Amino acid sequence: MRKLASIRKISDIKPIPNADAIEVAVVDGWNVVIRKGEYKPGDMAVYCEIDSFIPETLAPFLSKGGGAKEYEGIVGNRLRTVKLRGQVSQGLLLPLSVLDGVVESRLMEGLDVTLPLGIVKYEPPIPACLAGEVEGMFPGFISKTDQERVQNIADRKDLLVGNWEVTMKLDGSSMTLFTVEGGVGVCSRNLWLKDNEANDGNTLVQFARSVEYDKLLPEVAGRIGSDFALQGEIMGPGVQKNREKFSKHHFFVFDIYNIAESRYLTPDERKDVLAEIREFTPLIEHVPIVYDELFITEEDATIENFLTIADRPSINHKIAEGVVFKDNHDGDHSFKVISNKFLLKEE
Repeated sequence: MRKLASIRKISDIKPIPNADAIEVAVVDGWNVVIRKGEYKPGDMAVYCEIDSFIPETLAPFLSKGGGAKEYEGIVGNRLRTVKLRGQVSQGLLLPLSVLDGVVESRLMEGLDVTLPLGIVKYEPPIPACLAGEVEGMFPGFISKTDQERVQNIADRKDLLVGNWEVTMKLDGSSMTLFTVEGGVGVCSRNLWLKDNEANDGNTLVQFARSVEYDKLLPEVAGRIGSDFALQGEIMGPGVQKNREKFSKHHFFVFDIYNIAESRYLTPDERKDVLAEIREFTPLIEHVPIVYDELFITEEDATIENFLTIADRPSINHKIAEGVVFKDNHDGDHSFKVISNKFLLKEE
């Protein structure tokens, strides 16, 4: 589960040119604009990540001008990437005092305090074309993709150095198609959808039927000798404002999960399976590859360098959401880099 709010150490404080009242606190790989003198290097604080929905009682100053909204029964505000006096700021720092009477355990660096503070992850509303009747929650026998942001592992060079496949991160809607013991299923990011008449208008179910997934997936599973799940982004009309301006729906696969072995395939294994699938249909595509192999050394492993790699055009748009790094030798090892230009312009 993602740590939306955790206790972190401030590693540095930097000035902002031509700013008298604010400065920048550095937390791992994140830059957060704070009031001048509010914190000093070495201080511990509660760091809240972008996309956190913060209750107004925790940070009433976020609601200046009456900007508070309600989300999942919580009155508050969503944290976004912003730019203040030319400085990108990502996240929010709160004093440890917000934990008084809320957290009884010892306050230590890295402690996840998301739940006790009542913070939740903001998810955009599901459009009608993606809603429908469900079998249940996302299946527990398939891993959910949620790569760590590079800023959260900035000090872990061992997780950043290596031989990487770099793929484009696309701004669509998550879809998973899977087969188990000859049966099949289709899922959104969090839900296992029913394939029934009530879901005839659901874009994910429609697409799955269009590729005859009930025949395709078991056939390929027989060829490769394992049940599996295709995970990717569906893009096109009605999905995420269709920023790529596709005229029809596309399913871009970024991962394949081997259900029997409980692991993600390596990039080479994934491409082999997709080659089998594309013998049946051209509608299931591989996510665009930026680099088949990119060697990152300790010297290369800086946040600035990763953000530069993420700063690129998308398929049909001048700004990509970002990139995903996947270990060429270990399918379970990956992280993502979201473009700051995307966060500032598109979000």
